[in-house]
Amino acid sequence: MTEMVYGAVPVRSGDAVLPRWWRTIDKWTLSCVLILFGIGLLLGFAASPPLAAKNGLEPFHYVIRQTVFGGTAIVVMIIVSMMSPVMVRRLAILGFFAAFVSLLLLPVFGTDFGKGATRWYSLGFASVQPSEFLKPGFIVMTAWLLAASTQLGGPPGKLYSFVLTMMVALLLAFQPDFGQAALIMFAWGVMYFVAGAPMTLLIVLAVAVFFAGTLFYANSEHFARRIDGFLSPDVDPTTQLGFATNAIREGGFFGVGVGEGQVKWSLPDAHTDFIIAVAAEEYGLVCVVVIIALYATIVVGSLLRLMKERDPFIRLAGTGLACIFGAQAMINMGVAVRLLPAKGMTLPFVSYGGSSLIAGGIAIGMLLAFTRSRPQGKIGDILMRRANR
Repeated sequence: MTEMVYGAVPVRSGDAVLPRWWRTIDKWTLSCVLILFGIGLLLGFAASPPLAAKNGLEPFHYVIRQTVFGGTAIVVMIIVSMMSPVMVRRLAILGFFAAFVSLLLLPVFGTDFGKGATRWYSLGFASVQPSEFLKPGFIVMTAWLLAASTQLGGPPGKLYSFVLTMMVALLLAFQPDFGQAALIMFAWGVMYFVAGAPMTLLIVLAVAVFFAGTLFYANSEHFARRIDGFLSPDVDPTTQLGFATNAIREGGFFGVGVGEGQVKWSLPDAHTDFIIAVAAEEYGLVCVVVIIALYATIVVGSLLRLMKERDPFIRLAGTGLACIFGAQAMINMGVAVRLLPAKGMTLPFVSYGGSSLIAGGIAIGMLLAFTRSRPQGKIGDILMRRANR
């Protein structure tokens, strides 16, 4: 009965790695990720040729690169999903410190590519955005600290995780990259809530975030310009938001037809931040609803599997990874329909971008590793072990 309730699967000592991985993996999440990547390639065929022509490149230059980056991301995702939670934790902590040091060095060695925010390292043939790789490592790191605080005689992990979160968020905000900073704080808030934080404390933190936003609005021209553009009752039709809004309106329910969209010729970021506008214009509301349903399936399905998990570290880390994945998708689509201020954030596995795709592959690989079916043990045995500590 315990196995029926908690989803345990028998572990056969002679099992090979691949059969055991296939029996225990969350096949719904895996399938949805592959479908999202396929949709991203399909949209890339529509969105990237205008940019390639503008830069004097082959028509499908960016599609080929997205295929290479995406293929690498899928391979990395599968490899990480085969790891044990302990191995994932160790690699994630090492990855977090490497990404954190890379963020610290951005003001010295980074570049902004003319976008007003120093977020990338230019390698000549490609660029790397450290904040994308920081997110999965940060979530696992803070989940480990929060889980350690629940143990008898454990460290003050909640305090340490809060200090770490503030350090990372401020470092991102000063790039400036307020979107990633907000995602980091959101993920920590969700994990802190699941770990048992009182609602009063979360409300106090929300008020503190509001005052911090007010401070940045008064002192950051980059931040203020985006907030003013969002709050303005009129949308300038020559801006990216104006082009995206018009494209979504023109698409209607079934779109204007494959290859017939015009927004890709006007938006410089049609293949990245505003890829959903291309989908809405050419394929209509139906395509957008399918994309939303795929993200919802990944997030809700993962959370349902994590509800059966008794290990607090796995439950917290998996929850943080699932929620930040869904939140990034919501932010990207929310910006395109003007429900949120412009953030400069990609749509996971759909938008073009090497750092985004590979870091997304790492994050989902970790999530798949944490949500694999595993024997949970009888609840009486767990209580007995705790009583004998």
